Amino acid sequence: MKKLREYLDKIKPNFEEGGKHPGLKSTFEAFESFLFVPNTVTPSKGAHIRDSVDLKRTITVVIIALLPALFFGMWNVGNMHYAAFGHPDEGFFSKFFYGLGQVLPIIVVSYVSGLFLEFLFAQVRKEQVNEGFLATGLLIPMIVPVDVPLWMVAIATMFAVLIGKEVFGGTGMNIVNPALLARAFLFFAYPSKMSGDKVWIAGLENPSETEKIVDGFSGATPLADLAANATPRYSVSDMFFGTIPGAIGETSTLCILIGAAILIFTNIASWKIMLSAVIGALLMGGIYNVFGSNTDVYMQLPCWEHLILGGFAFGVVFMATDPVTSAQTETGKWIYGFMIGVMALLVRVINPAFPEGVMLAILLMNVFAPLIDHMVIQANIKRRLKRAEAIK
Repeated sequence: MKKLREYLDKIKPNFEEGGKHPGLKSTFEAFESFLFVPNTVTPSKGAHIRDSVDLKRTITVVIIALLPALFFGMWNVGNMHYAAFGHPDEGFFSKFFYGLGQVLPIIVVSYVSGLFLEFLFAQVRKEQVNEGFLATGLLIPMIVPVDVPLWMVAIATMFAVLIGKEVFGGTGMNIVNPALLARAFLFFAYPSKMSGDKVWIAGLENPSETEKIVDGFSGATPLADLAANATPRYSVSDMFFGTIPGAIGETSTLCILIGAAILIFTNIASWKIMLSAVIGALLMGGIYNVFGSNTDVYMQLPCWEHLILGGFAFGVVFMATDPVTSAQTETGKWIYGFMIGVMALLVRVINPAFPEGVMLAILLMNVFAPLIDHMVIQANIKRRLKRAEAIK
């Protein structure tokens, strides 16, 4: 590492003003700060916030928290594939490496297309390249079907970076979660590639001549079964551990909970948003159980089972808690999370066209988060004014 540090110091003047490549200063600084901690520090005097956790460390923790769900998702891609083609007893490593081969290209395309725009805008604006996309670039592959065409991933990622971030000023200025915006773009622009029975299992759309899909096998997700008013064909344990069809990183509630524990322990994500979203979902699900139609399987599904279905757990843990697009006030976090839980089940059950309601619920509440914070702050101001008047 010492030799690398010396080499970077040697070529660094080439990227400064007056050097050979001053226009690539942002790109050089991005790679340098990725390899080494910057040697700049906060001034010892003045009103500056000092904290040992910077954006790079925050993003690193988020990526670490995503890894359990990602690695399980890779294994499950292989597990579902071999089950569909009549080889459920394939070994662990065969399943994992098959899934790795399917998922890795999606991750690479996501990072390449997204970072291309990130570097481009940093060069044009003459700013430092922000690390925020390192998490977004991994989130996008984890919330899409494994059979999504790579060119669609590239278009959706670039759309999310351009429309979801850069037009608002870049990382920290966006009003909606870029990863969810990418999924919403794919859902509405290419619905046939984001829904149905075949998109969730690798190889179902184009099986080879030597392999046959098992008779009676269906790649339908539990949410798809419920939307069709049919009882899910998977057990509660299957849905909790994640051995079901679904988006790459969303199936295993257990792995998502491990990630949630990491985020909460490191104070990266708000447990208040997570808990209030769960309370909101349980309340809405309980209302369905009590007042819903007895012939509607979706409404009579035990309210707690909604927490382990679809992308609810993943969305609440990794998307709703995004510190940029979520509510910032402590009271606002409770309101924000609660409304996500309520809206997710409202959309999921009432509108069968959108069985995965958590995506739309989070995007909607992203837009309302500033209003929630404003109302909370104004209520606090009025309360303090009344208290001051009473003292007088």
